[in-house]
Amino acid sequence: MADSPASTLYSPRFWPSWIGLGVLWVFAKLVPYRVALGIGRVTGRIAYHLAFRRRHIAEVNISLCFPDLSASERRVIVKEHFAAIGISLFMVGFSWWGSDRKLKRLTHTRGFEYLERLLKKGKGILLVGMHFVDLDLIGRLLGQHYPFAVVYRQHENPVFEFAFGRYRKKHFSQAIPRDDVRSVLRALQRNQIVWIAPDQAMKGKHTVVAPFFGVPASTTTTISRIARISGAPVMLGYGYRLPGDQGYLLEAKAPLEAFPGDSIEIDTCRVNLAIEEAARLAPAQYLWSHRRFKKRRGLPDPY
Repeated sequence: MADSPASTLYSPRFWPSWIGLGVLWVFAKLVPYRVALGIGRVTGRIAYHLAFRRRHIAEVNISLCFPDLSASERRVIVKEHFAAIGISLFMVGFSWWGSDRKLKRLTHTRGFEYLERLLKKGKGILLVGMHFVDLDLIGRLLGQHYPFAVVYRQHENPVFEFAFGRYRKKHFSQAIPRDDVRSVLRALQRNQIVWIAPDQAMKGKHTVVAPFFGVPASTTTTISRIARISGAPVMLGYGYRLPGDQGYLLEAKAPLEAFPGDSIEIDTCRVNLAIEEAARLAPAQYLWSHRRFKKRRGLPDPY
């Protein structure tokens, strides 16, 4: 008889994953935020010297997106990026198991009046997110203020997906698989906030090549298509870590005006530009280790 999916999770090959989750749990429960920041930075600096493939991807992305910077300036961003990744690793534990009281002390907000105003219109909100490295923690912090549905991609590691699934169920009003557009539309009809991050390389018929930091990038047209069908307002919402141990800023921007427009391609360019402007606020914390410029029709892979 074949093993059940649940029993497979406990096979020896997944023991390192469970040990990793245990370490994150200990940090979330026992380690102060300031100490976790320091350990995370050290972890990231070590990863900078060991994760050759990811470092190469980050170096390529940053050289493409910041051509006006010198080589030494770009190197600083790459190193800071890996320090931010190290911190984000431990912040995953905080997002899953940290207490509400502990996390609220870390939260600063700006622009939430836009959310209040749009929810009163009853059409829901299509909240455009982006991949800052502390994405999981930002979702948890936002969920303390507003219930919202999150559109997600399943994790390749089944143990981590199991843990992510429990986290989504506990802290979000609904978790919607990335390809389930109907559930997104139903959530908007119920006047929910629906969070979608369209800033990763995609391929397929619902994509266009649109500039991101002036570089052609294969980009999903999901935001424009859903806005056209639903009539829901579209706005950018993101969060990033503040300097020192101040915590995190959650910011909601004013809704995009005259969106959607006459062209899905132009809409997608506008979304990319809005994400780019936000990424410039904390450039080291954006997910440069993702191959953002792959899968571009007719263009070479820069990696």
